[in-house]
Amino acid sequence: MAIEIHPIGAADHAAWLALWQGYLDFYRTALPAETSAVTWQRFLDPAEPTHAALAWRDGQAVGLVQWIFHRSNWSVENSCYLQDLYVAADSRGNGIGRRLIEHVYAQARDAGASRVHWLTQESNGNAMRLYQRIAERSGFVQYRKNL
Repeated sequence: MAIEIHPIGAADHAAWLALWQGYLDFYRTALPAETSAVTWQRFLDPAEPTHAALAWRDGQAVGLVQWIFHRSNWSVENSCYLQDLYVAADSRGNGIGRRLIEHVYAQARDAGASRVHWLTQESNGNAMRLYQRIAERSGFVQYRKNL
């Protein structure tokens, strides 16, 4: 199975949007259309610290990864937050998720970031099995308050 991973470009909007919606559906959530539109525009703006790539197989987008570079008070170098990772249901179990994460690792290394970090839901056992093979669990628990 030949998988190619490429940064998104303006012509990829429909492919990205289908995967983005699949990701939102997976987590049983919805966002206003305006939020998704702004997110897409940020990916295309070279001044923004947020980035995205798609995994392609036989001309079809089968996975997405989105990451953000940000400052850290714990290092001089920036950190990289892998915010979103999604592989289409019919393409899971083929190493695509791992390849997408490794793509972010390479992008972060090239940008001089000191680490890549991310979150997942406690119920996402399949993803956690992958993550335990390619990263270290931090032991931190996330808290948040929407404003």
